[in-house]
Amino acid sequence: MFFWRSTESAGGIDMSSDLLHMVDAISREKNIDKENIFIDIETGIASAMRRAYGEAQEIVVKIHRGSGKIEATLDGRPVSMVELGRIAAQTFKQVMIQKLREDERSSLFEEYSKRVGTLITGVASRMEGGTLVVNLGRGEAIIPRSEQLPGETHHPGDRVRAMILDVRESASQIRIVLSRTHPDFIKRLFEAEVPEVAERIIEIRALAREPGYRTKVAVSSIDMKVDAVGACVGVRGSRIKNIVEEINNEKIDIVRWNESSQILITNALKPAEIKEVFLCFELGHAVVVVADDQLSLAIGKRGQNVRLASRLTGWDIDILTPVEYDRSLDLMESTLRAVAGVDDVLLDKILAIGIISVGDLALVGAEPLVQELEVPQDLAERIVAASEEAAKRAAVTEAARLASQDGAGATETVEAAAGTGELGGSLAREGIGDDRSDLSAVGGPGEADRGDGPEGTTIDVTPSASGVVEEDSEGRNVRIE
Repeated sequence: MFFWRSTESAGGIDMSSDLLHMVDAISREKNIDKENIFIDIETGIASAMRRAYGEAQEIVVKIHRGSGKIEATLDGRPVSMVELGRIAAQTFKQVMIQKLREDERSSLFEEYSKRVGTLITGVASRMEGGTLVVNLGRGEAIIPRSEQLPGETHHPGDRVRAMILDVRESASQIRIVLSRTHPDFIKRLFEAEVPEVAERIIEIRALAREPGYRTKVAVSSIDMKVDAVGACVGVRGSRIKNIVEEINNEKIDIVRWNESSQILITNALKPAEIKEVFLCFELGHAVVVVADDQLSLAIGKRGQNVRLASRLTGWDIDILTPVEYDRSLDLMESTLRAVAGVDDVLLDKILAIGIISVGDLALVGAEPLVQELEVPQDLAERIVAASEEAAKRAAVTEAARLASQDGAGATETVEAAAGTGELGGSLAREGIGDDRSDLSAVGGPGEADRGDGPEGTTIDVTPSASGVVEEDSEGRNVRIE
């Protein structure tokens, strides 16, 4: 409610005390700049005068910011607010309400748009069709169902911590969208819980996440005296435990970063023990060899471990057992030896650039062989053609094996893949039996919870755990009871 204690004075209206107090109160309550409020009042008074005297008149309204004195003139003649009447006062009130709402929206948009990508804490207000509405104090934000963690529930009054994902300005409101599933939400939590990360002593080099289930974080330190993994874990796991509890007990694997892709892939696949890693830069493809008893651990439940490791490192990773790897090499060697002009030297050169299967050769094509290995064009084309045929035959052979186990549907699927040239995975490379999906489904989540070795650390911190995993001075994982 706006009012004046109006007393006529020379050249204006004296309401300095009430006006200045009102402007100050609105500015603090709504977080609106005082200058904007003064302009709104001037606009409101001018609108009221136009309502009273008509648009044709020359109307000037000026408020002195220091004293609060209002000067209003009509065709150069000073005008008192008393002259305007009740209708004009109502017009002034409506204009002021509208202007203040617009200023408040602009203030909200300016404040929160600058904070996109940062953490914010609010209070759960209500659910609207699966969308959580969060009270931020000055306004409301939403967390769409897609930005909520699987399985988590919020009740009115619950504290909610999230990352500001987007701020949009519409005609009638400011839409603030929060997220708890975005990968950067994990980064912000590490910055909040680990001072070394906030101070950039420890850097998060890469992050891969499947929200609600598992996250892999690769970290490094610019200070040789600061252990990146140990600092992120904290004393008795205190730091990582706080982060895990915030994200509904989602598991976090802390991986030691290394500039060597082979070492990084080895670290990312922890806790599985890796025998060898072969890189094909032409395809961005890595073949990892593990012992039979490490296969399900390396792949993870429903392929989660290898999938996250692939995203973390930027390499397309295939996991093979030694038998599968040897079979792959044998098939490629026998196929290429049948091509006139291929000798042991050329075979070694092909292996040296990370190509270990006929499927790889079929995908790479003749150009790398010609340009990098200086293979004659004709020979390179014959090598690729032979590899394509061998890969297709291997795929059909594997389809027959699967059909004998699972029915004819498997045959149709693999034959279609072979016929279109989409030779993905181990089937497309050499027709090796792919029972890994079965193996990965056998183990529970605990299989990939703990690893050892100084190059990679996997932390499992849940309320039900009997203790906390922490890395000792020699880089080995120990469980602290």
